[in-house]
Amino acid sequence: MEVFALVGPSGTGKSHRATIVAHQLDAQAIIDDGLLIQGNRILAGVSAKRQPTRIGAIKSALFMDEQQANIIKSVLSDLAPGRVLILGTSEAMAERIAERLGLPAPARFIRIEEVASEKEMRKAKYLRTCHSKHVIPAPTLEVKKSFPGTLVDPLQVFLRKKGVPGKKDWLEQSMVRPTFTYHGKLTIANSALTAIAGHAAASVKGVSSSGKITIKEEDCCVFIDIAPTFTFGCRLHEVASEIQHKVKEAIEDMTGLQVKEVNVNIKKLSFLKEKTEATG
Repeated sequence: MEVFALVGPSGTGKSHRATIVAHQLDAQAIIDDGLLIQGNRILAGVSAKRQPTRIGAIKSALFMDEQQANIIKSVLSDLAPGRVLILGTSEAMAERIAERLGLPAPARFIRIEEVASEKEMRKAKYLRTCHSKHVIPAPTLEVKKSFPGTLVDPLQVFLRKKGVPGKKDWLEQSMVRPTFTYHGKLTIANSALTAIAGHAAASVKGVSSSGKITIKEEDCCVFIDIAPTFTFGCRLHEVASEIQHKVKEAIEDMTGLQVKEVNVNIKKLSFLKEKTEATG
């Protein structure tokens, strides 16, 4: 197995460039901030950006937790990649990560200055310093699993297809605001969640009103009970299923919270009276 390392100061755009560099090196896996990433999947790990403190983030990035390090080792053993790209703020950090995971020492160090312009690094630094935005080289849906309760924005990058001039492959990365930054903590009132769920349910054909909605949050996961009024004559199971889909989609897209359950209680029907014209 060959190990490469992309190194540079924090906030200079390493994670944003990671996918492109891995593609150029034919590296099948990326190790970044506590995560093991392959293509568009997070295979294992606990993101450093999920930690509540900066010290916790550093420990996570260095795989100081023995259990987490062993999980990554096991997944790497099963994956058996030919090449791995490690991201670090310095050569010493990349070497330490490799050692913690039982990997060979990096055969080559790539400086961020080699793959990003001064302008691109300034922009990355601005986003980190002024807006506390961090990039994770994985798609939004994957990142939301690791970041429940955090707003995640998609970030598109493109790769040039090797041997095919003019052809590009678009890949999605994610931008988050970690919990250890000032802007990263997000609290959403139950009244706001209720309003989102009610609007989503009312938009479904066959629903007269969204009815009573009860929302419970546990560990950044949402459990919803909703008792809408259905229009008489509609297919109840189909409408109920559509309500579940719409409510889950709306809550997750607008808040970043993970919806575990949407329970639809069928209790009321609305009988719409048809208007008839008087004849004389």
